[in-house]
Amino acid sequence: MTMTSQRENPGEQAAAGQAFGQAAGRMVVGVDDSPGGLAALRLAARLARTGGVPLVAVRAWSLGLPRHGGRRHRPRGRGHPHVILYFDDAEECRESGEIVRKTFQAAIGGLPQDTAVSIETPEGDPGPALTQIAAAEGDILVVGRERGEAMRHLVHGSVSEYCSQHARCPVLLVQPAAGTQP
Repeated sequence: MTMTSQRENPGEQAAAGQAFGQAAGRMVVGVDDSPGGLAALRLAARLARTGGVPLVAVRAWSLGLPRHGGRRHRPRGRGHPHVILYFDDAEECRESGEIVRKTFQAAIGGLPQDTAVSIETPEGDPGPALTQIAAAEGDILVVGRERGEAMRHLVHGSVSEYCSQHARCPVLLVQPAAGTQP
């Protein structure tokens, strides 16, 4: 498995595309509206277009997940699990799909018209969801990575770290350009 860390920069993006070669599978991207997430979506869309491969935009959802992603930590030992008797997940799926569309708008001006795009909104923690979806032959997984987020990662976990450790395909970690605001 190849893992590369990139900053949002056109020259480095071209190098990333060459490093991964022409993908035979799909470009799978984790979507959130953080600066790293926006940078990852821009790069994944560009690489999918250049490689002529489908783009799969993934926004996982689950009760209790932090807004900008992260992993849900379940309490060990003395934790009290929440009890939910009934939950209609259709609303969460629709809302996640809407977040993906808004993030495409913010990152590249809307859904690409020259690339096949599918949106997946699985229930669950983002890291495991992304690594399960990006499991086909030739897939490449692209995720954003924030700098200076050590405390948040201690509390919520790091999706990019999880993906780089558990993915069965190449993972491209993308940091936003210096000075990018959240």
